[in-house]
Amino acid sequence: MLADDHAIVRKGLKQILVDEFPESRISEASDGKEVIAALENNTFDLLICDISMPGTTGLELCKKVKAIHPEILVLILSMHAEEQYAIRSLRMGASGYLTKESAPEELIKAVRHILAGKKYISSSLAAIMANYLGTNTQQELHEQLSDRELEVLKQIANGRSLNAIGKKLHLSPNTISTYRARILEKMKLKSNADLIQYAIEHNLK
Repeated sequence: MLADDHAIVRKGLKQILVDEFPESRISEASDGKEVIAALENNTFDLLICDISMPGTTGLELCKKVKAIHPEILVLILSMHAEEQYAIRSLRMGASGYLTKESAPEELIKAVRHILAGKKYISSSLAAIMANYLGTNTQQELHEQLSDRELEVLKQIANGRSLNAIGKKLHLSPNTISTYRARILEKMKLKSNADLIQYAIEHNLK
C-alpha cells in the first residue's frame, strides 16, 4: 500500500516497485483514512507512507496500523531530513525511514530488507542514531513535543497562519491555537518569533 497525498508521487513510487516486483499487488491511498478503510477488507505486507499527509500524519498512521495489524511492515518515506523524524518513526514501529531524495535503488534495497524481516537504516541514519544513543546530554526542547505538536511548530516556523495550518492539517484554528500554546509552554518560549528562531537554529523548517 502506497499512502501519499500527491498522486504523481504515488505513480512514481508504484512504477519503481512494479519494475522490480512485477507480480506484486500495489494499492494506493491519499490519506490515513483511506488506508484504515482499505484494511477492513484487505491485508498488505508493507505500507509505504509519507509523514506529511492531510489529517492523520504518517507517524500517527504507523501507530494505528501497527496497533490493528502488527504484522504489517511500515516504511516511512518523507521529504524531511532523517534527523528530524527517523528515530520517532522507528519508535512508532516503522521498519525503516527514507527521505524522498533517496535514489530508486535505495528504495528497492529498503523494501527488500524490510520484507525479509529486517530494519532498514541508511548509513547516514546509523551515524545519527549512534550519536543520539551515545550521548547523555539533555533532550532538545523540540524532542519533548508530540508528533502533532512538532508538525504545528514546523508550520509556524514556515510563516503559516493558524487558519492556514488548520486547513492543511484538517483541524480547526482553535485546535491549532491550543497546540501552539502547548508548544510555547513545553519549550518555555513566548512568541512565534521565538519559535521561528528556534526552528532555524535546529534546522526544523
